[in-house]
Amino acid sequence: MAMTRPSAAVRRLMVAAAGVLLVGCSGSVSIGNSEPELSSDKLATTVAEKLAATTNQPKPDVTCPEDLVGKVGTTTRCTLTAGDGSTLGVTVTVTSVEDEKINFDIEADETASPAAS
Repeated sequence: MAMTRPSAAVRRLMVAAAGVLLVGCSGSVSIGNSEPELSSDKLATTVAEKLAATTNQPKPDVTCPEDLVGKVGTTTRCTLTAGDGSTLGVTVTVTSVEDEKINFDIEADETASPAAS
């Protein structure tokens, strides 16, 4: 079986994943009736900014399907998409909540998924 070399975008995605396995981040949120919540759009933007800063790479395309509730232990899954369409899962876990601020860790999956054919 012949092995193909991953594209430059996939290599960068793999390097980014290796470099961000555990990155501490924090975000600002607004208070609702009970627990603070960070919108999915703001979460995606914050995750992308933190990954870019950590890896010294351009800001990646990150999407998050749901808002992040400010309760310690809460997790959500986001997706980082490379220019070639390959994707990398990113888990966001709330580590602490301070008044209106949610602090969370980012953990990227070890392996990227290839682009859909």
